[in-house]
Amino acid sequence: MNIFNIHGETEFNQTCLDIFQLQYQTIAVYQRFVDALNVKPEQVKHYLQIPFLPISFFKTHAIIEDEAFADVVFTSSGTTGTVNSKHFVQDVYIYEQSYRNAFARFYGDIESTCVLALLPNYLERGGSSLIYMVEDLIKLSKNTNSGFFLNEHAQLKETLVQLQQSKTKTILIGVTYALLDFVEHFTINFPELVVMETGGMKGRRKEMVREELHQQLTQGFGVAKIHSEYGMTELLSQAYSYGGGIFTCPPWMKIIARDPNDPLTLLDAGKSGGLNIIDLANVNSCSFIATQDLGKTYSDGSFEVLGRFDNTDIRGCNLMVV
Repeated sequence: MNIFNIHGETEFNQTCLDIFQLQYQTIAVYQRFVDALNVKPEQVKHYLQIPFLPISFFKTHAIIEDEAFADVVFTSSGTTGTVNSKHFVQDVYIYEQSYRNAFARFYGDIESTCVLALLPNYLERGGSSLIYMVEDLIKLSKNTNSGFFLNEHAQLKETLVQLQQSKTKTILIGVTYALLDFVEHFTINFPELVVMETGGMKGRRKEMVREELHQQLTQGFGVAKIHSEYGMTELLSQAYSYGGGIFTCPPWMKIIARDPNDPLTLLDAGKSGGLNIIDLANVNSCSFIATQDLGKTYSDGSFEVLGRFDNTDIRGCNLMVV
């Protein structure tokens, strides 16, 4: 099955059903979960009937057919004393295909783009799926200025000025607190720059409402909008926002809201609730995940994140409460 070539709702639904049947047969933890809900796989005819595995299972179980055959194990960031999620990725090529295809859909040709990354907390630890993705995008970029910055804010400012002067298409991907740290010391007026925040203060700063955060960043970088990435350790796909906190998924990913008081009841578009995610790139783990994010979906398939049920560590989410 070519999950990156899905066209239309009918094809998406059939692919979901095929993957659900596969994962029920091969992922023992998921099979036990589905059985515990008394769901009969042969009676499931639509993806809305498929059970969504609570994301906390990635903290306590290896969600893979056989962990010995994992290409790579991605781990979530966390504070001392917390249990981190582990995503056993059987075929890392699928992850590469997912983010490369999605990036091209949302931002065009990577080869003609300079990719700058301000992700100090991710660089300082191992096992980050975000670092894996950004490192690969940097390699695919043909611009010699592409690269990571740890805390070299002056060097980043100088690089941004050079790229603006040369009219180079540039994307700056940064964790929220690091972007704020930068604009507190340096400002630039670079309207063509894409500033993409990956969410989260990671305990370095107090949380801020999205409007206040984006106002500071737009002023600091001289841009009209702040882009955002929505992803996490447990997913192999990402959604993107061109501004305003409204995210759009690639065709192989879908967000569905559930009743926060009854997790088995799904909500119509426009209503706020817990966010369930279908990520077909998770074909070798679990494609149907109930997250601990609160949000709202819209009739065009877009969504926004409104907060969290608790402080569980989810990589790359937009953590600002609106």
